[in-house]
Amino acid sequence: MNILHQSTEFNSFGIDALTLARPDDWHVHVRDGALLKALLPHTAQQFGRAIIMPNLKPPVTTTEQAAAYRKRILAARPTQGPGTAFEPLMTLYLTDNTSPDEIWRARESGFVHGIKLYPAGTTTNSDAGVTDLRHCAVTLEAMQKTSLPLLVHGEVTDPVVDVFDREEVFIDRVLEPLRRDFPALKVVFEHITTRNAVEYVRHADTSLGMLGATITAHHLLLNRNTMLVGGIKPHYYCLPIFKREVHRAALVEAAISGHPRFFLGTDSAPHLKNFKESSCGCAGCYTALHALELYAQTFDEAGALRRLEGFASFHGPDFYGLPRSIDTVTLERSSWTLPENIDIDGMSVVVFKMSKDLSWKLR
Repeated sequence: MNILHQSTEFNSFGIDALTLARPDDWHVHVRDGALLKALLPHTAQQFGRAIIMPNLKPPVTTTEQAAAYRKRILAARPTQGPGTAFEPLMTLYLTDNTSPDEIWRARESGFVHGIKLYPAGTTTNSDAGVTDLRHCAVTLEAMQKTSLPLLVHGEVTDPVVDVFDREEVFIDRVLEPLRRDFPALKVVFEHITTRNAVEYVRHADTSLGMLGATITAHHLLLNRNTMLVGGIKPHYYCLPIFKREVHRAALVEAAISGHPRFFLGTDSAPHLKNFKESSCGCAGCYTALHALELYAQTFDEAGALRRLEGFASFHGPDFYGLPRSIDTVTLERSSWTLPENIDIDGMSVVVFKMSKDLSWKLR
């Protein structure tokens, strides 16, 4: 078997296996209750650490609530085999009323690693989100002092802005003024979906605070045609929504570029099948079961497997100021068919799938 260790320069032809430092997921939804218990092992078996989204009902707005949620996540880890050492990296949900004192408590906790900005009404369970960032000025100043990153869902909610333009408008209306007003603030532009976001992050003013961006596997693989042509496919509906092919191609170019500001964040977001296939049509794709395989497929098809380790394993911890993993994982070239659903207490979560089988599998 021809095995690649990521220190070797190569193109992907003829490579049968790929070993890399164990990646981390810098944006994931693991939910709570029965969903958490059933699905958390998928994330834990693939990743060493993960930034946990706080948009539960009610949202995780305090360090005390984050500690309790972290305890539930740790209880759901596998008890043997891969995933037993998985570490959840907690976040707090920013509201108009989050206090500077809470930011200091979060920093001193040692387990809270970011503060999540959901503009009110942008996505699942975002009703308690920020209505106007001006309400958060003193809190953002505290974040600058503590170096806690602000993790942003980068869309405006202005009803006159087309849903496909909300990310581009967010850059001009919110992100650029935010970075100018708080020049020491660390910001993660999460799950970017447009060429505009790629260019903004790549050419960001280095005199301002650190800026990074996560990219999901599903946005690397699909464009909006896949979701809409031949009938609406609810299990491809996510927010931010899929964009044109030109934007998908720009995301792939960014991910494989080796640029340290771009790193892995799955935004895996499970919903029960009956909620996806309903008048609600909840937003989210479930990719935690096979996320690394999806990313490997993207990098392989682009002839850039040698760049996967930086994107998946190094750029994220470097941005967050955390050590790189000394553990490793190995992906093998192997065609396999995913299950259609994950069954949970008589209900099910549909697994994100493409029209073709995966060509890589985690050993």
